[in-house]
Amino acid sequence: MIKFNKEDIFLVTGASSGIGQSIAQKLNELGASIIAVARSVEKLEKTKNNSKFPQNVFIEPKDLTENIERLPDYVKNLKEKYGKLKGLICCAGVVNPKPLQFIEEKNSKDVFNINYFVPIFLAKGFADKRNRTINSSIVFISSIAAVYPDRGQTIYAASKAALIASMKSISKELTPKGVRVNSISPAYVETPMYYKTEENIGTNIEDFPLGIGKPSDLANMTAFLLSDEARWITGQNYIMDGGAF
Repeated sequence: MIKFNKEDIFLVTGASSGIGQSIAQKLNELGASIIAVARSVEKLEKTKNNSKFPQNVFIEPKDLTENIERLPDYVKNLKEKYGKLKGLICCAGVVNPKPLQFIEEKNSKDVFNINYFVPIFLAKGFADKRNRTINSSIVFISSIAAVYPDRGQTIYAASKAALIASMKSISKELTPKGVRVNSISPAYVETPMYYKTEENIGTNIEDFPLGIGKPSDLANMTAFLLSDEARWITGQNYIMDGGAF
């Protein structure tokens, strides 16, 4: 059985809703302390108040794209405030589907900033041995679009594919130093982001033998990858698609 304790501190981005919120609350339910990061104070408060051990959920409102290059310093500051980190889980992201003819440079850079550069620079800060425990772990939430992109996902799919490629490279660097690095690539999951995507490009429910996923499905997998039960797993991208691909 997977269990953590309050000394196990996990930094979770995108913790105000959807997959990030579910992961934060699952890890907290299993006994861990959570640093919950997102832009909305109100939504973060709901994440905290609806957690099993709210006293071990620490909210940190922040727009992570404001100064991406300084994110390693941000991780250091969080360590000094709460203690060394056991894990980093990067869930914050955007979809913003657009047909090719409507793609714009600025919007494309915005997508890459939150989906790719933010996780990479957070990982840079986490990699510093002064900021983490000896045996620690990173989980990037990517997307099935990185492997099986749909129409309208030109930029989104590219940002998530880049994240997977970098995950594999980072794992080669950090695993010998005691940091396991993996990613999860979910297909459609019932979140606000899913409903936005469904509205724009549609969803063929019949293509998913196990149905549309739930945030708890991702939370359970993430908890496993962060735990000692997954001590021999690193550099892997796990596709969770309900049997669709």
